[in-house]
Amino acid sequence: MHREEPIKEDHFFTIQSPAEGLYKEKGSKFLAYAYPVNSEADVKLRLEELRKKYHDARHYCYAYRINPEHPKWRANDGGEPSNSAGMPILNQIQSSDLWNVLIVVVRYFGGTKLGVSGLINAYKEAARTALSSATVLEKFLMCRFSISFPYSLMNEVMRLVKEEGVEIIGENMGAEASYHLSVRKGQLENVTTKLKKYHQLKLIKD
Repeated sequence: MHREEPIKEDHFFTIQSPAEGLYKEKGSKFLAYAYPVNSEADVKLRLEELRKKYHDARHYCYAYRINPEHPKWRANDGGEPSNSAGMPILNQIQSSDLWNVLIVVVRYFGGTKLGVSGLINAYKEAARTALSSATVLEKFLMCRFSISFPYSLMNEVMRLVKEEGVEIIGENMGAEASYHLSVRKGQLENVTTKLKKYHQLKLIKD
């Protein structure tokens, strides 16, 4: 497992849904699959699915890049020569500036060896074909927090929540009004500063 620096923005790009690609070279077939994933458990599940589907294939090479706030990435050569498969796949994910993406390339050997440089190119092109057919999606990093306040402040607080595009994800109406909220990371400080102007309002960050 390797790490890199967290992103500085509050948004990132991923793929909307699974995508496929195919690359052929000297009889070998490279079947490429790109998946949106959120965890290493998701990665494991997708790998198991492909190993069952293509149980007679010789190599299952992959790379993933997940969690832009606490980055993790991995490149696996799947039995190919060192750095000839996993890293070329990972480079395609990184050069496209994508997160929460797994690419698996399943290889069927065609009888002719490609050499290390040939393998690097083949796995790079296979990964590229999968990504080229994917729909890129922008996602936002969100922060959650809770507030409680007297009902006398309801109109003011709800107006601010609406104006700032804050999402209400839970509520509890007891002696006071309590809401569980979600907001883009980049807007958190601005929103909480405005809420703190209401001295009777209690704010709890998750």
